[in-house]
This record gives sequence, structure tokens and C-alpha cells, in this order.
Amino acid sequence: MNNFKSHFKFNKQERSGIFFLLLIIILLQVGYFVFRSFPMDESLNSFSADVETQAKIDVLKQEALQKGSIKIYPFNPNFITDYKGYTLGMSVEEIDRLHNFRSKNTYVNSSKEFQKVTQISDSLLNVISPYFKFPEWIKNSKQYSANSKRYTKPNSEPVVIKDINLATAKELRSINGIGEKLSARIIKFRDRLGGFLVNEQLYDVYGLEPQVVDRVLKQFKVLEVPLIKKININSASIEELQKLIYLQKKVAIGIVDYRNDNGTIVSFEELIKIEDFPVDKIDRITLYLSL
Repeated sequence: MNNFKSHFKFNKQERSGIFFLLLIIILLQVGYFVFRSFPMDESLNSFSADVETQAKIDVLKQEALQKGSIKIYPFNPNFITDYKGYTLGMSVEEIDRLHNFRSKNTYVNSSKEFQKVTQISDSLLNVISPYFKFPEWIKNSKQYSANSKRYTKPNSEPVVIKDINLATAKELRSINGIGEKLSARIIKFRDRLGGFLVNEQLYDVYGLEPQVVDRVLKQFKVLEVPLIKKININSASIEELQKLIYLQKKVAIGIVDYRNDNGTIVSFEELIKIEDFPVDKIDRITLYLSL
């Protein structure tokens, strides 16, 4: 019993320490209840949205989404590839109808005719038809004869269409806007391609203005598609890939790296996953590739 009581015997310093400890605890409790008794400033607790800042954030998000999307450039709807049709929102059946129509060596010459052949919806036609680019002789209602490879203007002499792949630099210089440098550049570009496969490739010649190309296509077109050896994208080396004028070395390296990491490339659509790949020209590039 004496031992038990000894635990509750404190000297003067210990009693002072216990007293101050209890005092601090009491003061903290009192301070807490006093603090709780005062009303909180609602402005400190409430969160108000900054409408202007949020609007800027929304704009940046939209721009980021647009950067990842595929930009549509003017094109001739007669030469839509499977991938091009896919990016435009066409179904497989609609693309096949166009290809079957073109296999008969026939062409669509208007937006309405394109819809009639492909049977696409009015809403899709309204979206993509502003980008349709038909030859000038169609726009001006000129009469074209596929057999004679010539078109005629009303009350004018017939103009013979020549093959752009056989045109000489001198013949090209006869077009207003083409001098020695541009004519030589066109020939060089054509030689590196192994020949133009579609008329629209003229728009890819550096420094050649679109209005000048339009004038060229009034007299020169791809009349006979040249035979080219396609590059097998699953076996070609970096050096072979970068020989294609549309592919820079870093893109060729990217294709080989992607192939090594993922195995066989089974569709051209996979190419858009490669960094810096020229997506806007994929319909031209795939003309020179095979799987």
C-alpha cells in the first residue's frame, strides 16, 4: 500500500509542470471553441469559377484536338484511295462503288454525280464537296473527248492534250508562269518519282503556284500511267524508303523502327501513327508502296 501511494507523490517542480500542462490543454480547448463560435467568411470557403480563364482553357483544348486531326486539302474525287475515303468518313461500300465506277475508265464530273455513284449521304457530301477539285475544262463546261484525248471550247479551236510524263522543258515553258527554273524543277521532280501517276502531283512541285498548275493541266495531263516498282514497306531498308521523294530520312527511320517494334505493317492506316509522317499526302505516297 505504501508503494502504491508513492506513485502519487510529486515534488514542487513536478507539481508545477503538471499544472502548466493542464493549463495549456485548457487554453487550447477554450481557443478551439472560441474560434468555432465566430462565423466563417463564406468568400474564403466558396469556389467561384473564372469564366474567362475557363474559356481560354476550352479554346486550347479545341486547338489541341485539331492538331491531332487530319487536314483536308483540295483533291480530285476520282482518285480517292481506300485510306483517303476512310479519313473522309466514307464507308467501305461507298469507296468500292467509286472504284468499280472508275475501273470502267469513267469519271465523275460533279458533286451530284459523285453522290449518285457512291450513294453517300447529303450531310457527308456537304462536308467534303467544298474540297472537290475538278479540272478547269469541266468547270467551264468544255467538251471533252476521252478517245481523242482532247477538249474543245465553244467557238474555239480544239486543244490537244499532251502527256505530262512526255513533256519537255521547252514545252512546259510555253505555259504562262513557267520559266527555265520551274520547268527544270518539274522535270527533276517527275524523274525522281519515276513519272507522275496522277495529275494532282503537279501541286507538290516546290514553288509552282496552284494557278500555274491549273494552266499546265489545261494542256498536259497523265494520259498513260507509268509502270513503277512499288516499295515493299515491310521489307524496305531506310535507304530504299527515303528514295521516295515524299519521305524524309527521319520518317523512313520511323517506319523501320515502328516495323521492328510492332511486326508486320498490315495496313497503310498504321503509317499515320509514325511521328512527322506527311498525313496530307498519304493518298499519293501509298501509290508507290506495297504491303
